[in-house]
Amino acid sequence: MDNEQPHQELVKCVVVGDTAVGKTRLICARACNKQVSLAQLLATHVPTVWAIDQYRIYKDVLERSWEVVDSVNVSLRLWDTFGDHEKDRRFAYGRSDVVLLCFSINNPVSLRNCRLMWFPEIRRFCPSTPVLLVGCKNDLRYMYRDEAYLSYFRDRSPFVRATRKSDLVMPDEARDVARELGLYYYETSVLTYYGVNEVFENAIRAALIARRQQRFWMTNLKKVQRPLLQAPFKPPPPMKPEALVVTGSYSDHMHQLYLGRAHTDIVLVVGSVGFPAHRFVLAACSRAFYRLLAADLMARSTSDSSMVSSLGDFADDTECLVRAEQKTCKRRASCQALPSARELDHPAFHCIRNVQPEGQTVVTLSKLVTPGAMHQCLQFAYTGTIDRSALNLQETREAAEFLELPQLLVLLTKHPFVGPDHPDETYENFLKRRLQDICLDQGLFADVIFELDDGACAAHKAMLAARCDVMKAMFSGDFRESQAKVIEFPGVREYTFHKLLCFLYTDEIPAVSAVRCINLLELANRLCLPRLVNLVEKRVIEDLECLQPSEAIEQCLRLLEPVKLHNGHQLAEWCMNHLCVNYNKLCRMSPRSLRLLHPDNQAYLVEHRWPPVWYLKDYDYYQKCLAERDKELKPTIKSTSGCLCFSRKSESDPALSSSQL
Repeated sequence: MDNEQPHQELVKCVVVGDTAVGKTRLICARACNKQVSLAQLLATHVPTVWAIDQYRIYKDVLERSWEVVDSVNVSLRLWDTFGDHEKDRRFAYGRSDVVLLCFSINNPVSLRNCRLMWFPEIRRFCPSTPVLLVGCKNDLRYMYRDEAYLSYFRDRSPFVRATRKSDLVMPDEARDVARELGLYYYETSVLTYYGVNEVFENAIRAALIARRQQRFWMTNLKKVQRPLLQAPFKPPPPMKPEALVVTGSYSDHMHQLYLGRAHTDIVLVVGSVGFPAHRFVLAACSRAFYRLLAADLMARSTSDSSMVSSLGDFADDTECLVRAEQKTCKRRASCQALPSARELDHPAFHCIRNVQPEGQTVVTLSKLVTPGAMHQCLQFAYTGTIDRSALNLQETREAAEFLELPQLLVLLTKHPFVGPDHPDETYENFLKRRLQDICLDQGLFADVIFELDDGACAAHKAMLAARCDVMKAMFSGDFRESQAKVIEFPGVREYTFHKLLCFLYTDEIPAVSAVRCINLLELANRLCLPRLVNLVEKRVIEDLECLQPSEAIEQCLRLLEPVKLHNGHQLAEWCMNHLCVNYNKLCRMSPRSLRLLHPDNQAYLVEHRWPPVWYLKDYDYYQKCLAERDKELKPTIKSTSGCLCFSRKSESDPALSSSQL
């Protein structure tokens, strides 16, 4: 071992404790500055000893051993030992300056052995050497619930299990043992690096104080303090759960709507071929169809209006008239049919007529549009794709120009014969916006009305059946709703049903208030729409994050148990997490509401509260010790007594001199 230099101290620190408590990891973290991952810490333990000759072999290890503690330059030499009780460690104890007695926080037996076996052994070989009790693996106090930690043990042998809460040693238990043995107590974690440097700095202080008592003439040790108090470790707050949304099937549903052709209300006649379709889809994808069908709708709705003979752009007042007339005729069992076909002044459309028994609109297209081109345009209108195996590029491009399908023209220009078969996202977003405008905002071309508790909402059977299996069964089965134009929907308000329609038509929902979300969750769960449930959960979480802390706590208390009934498990988990993190505020704000929760929820909050109870107790003890130490270090003011003639205070203190007068 190297000799001491002037004004430099050499401290030998021996680390002892049971096997697998973390002695070698702790030494490597300090001597080699070695960072370890969770996977490395959880690897199978192999008994090792950190060799003392590392200081001779590796220069960086020797340089890292030097440290300045309380203005004293110290070289700390660490000695590792075996954890077997039968091993002879008298050589390691020889000339030791300080001993670290280690135990594992997830192994109460190792703490018991510190008291019964290790401390008597230390005192037998080192009767006057200072000893520090060190609790290793401090991170397990909160990591035992971590999913990454638990997942490591699922695929391993059943004989290897994860740490449980019952295995943990709490700070007050370890401190009682330290108080019984007359030792300082510290905790460390090589995963978070908590307390690693702190425990060795205080070990150096304990060794230097003991050396100062033996060598009282050494002036460089006068400033050394006694070991400092360790601030308690505050575990990080639990991670907020993220609301995951299942992948949508909007493209598949629109493809089924195109292939199924259920509840069609228009037939496009091209030559000798008829193509059944839906007016709301055609109006959404094509401006030409929108003008044609909106004019036809206004002509049918107004009994005394004249036939419109040409297509033209609608002004704002005309569109308002169309919407007003549409609302007045929604409750009719069938629309009034036009007496005969009406010729149109448009290069793609020849005439339009209405078949009254079926209530369908028949549009005859001109010879400029071929059946093959019409098939491509319809497929693109519903699905955003084209049939490349039967594509006639010239005919399809001309039809797209006549029918005003700009997205189809872009697709044919970029990659007409090669390219992805999945729907174009740009067109899908465009279609969703148009459906929002035509079907939800304007309410055009609806074929069913839902009577709600506080109003009515118009919709389209085809879209509802394609997007919701429950609606499909209702409209296609032997139920009276399958033929009804007006359907009563009790227990649902207009706000809730409008959010549902937004989801069915656009696969998304607007912002949802936490105050009004329960009814929407209930409706989504009743209609078996898991994606809608997830979207509502996500929107409500976004709303809760924007609220004031006190208001967010109140809303979480209100939502916690009802949302579980409607399969809103992600929202319930988020609310529970928020209440756990703000448990202290919750107890102060709403103790009565807390007591009204289900006993299982109350037990969960107490178990997972943050900060945990053990930290609060440890923090209170730390503050108490700080106050006592400050009181000890505070200089005491000695009261002076005797004759005032021999004191100059009366001359320097005006208040005192005035009182003598």
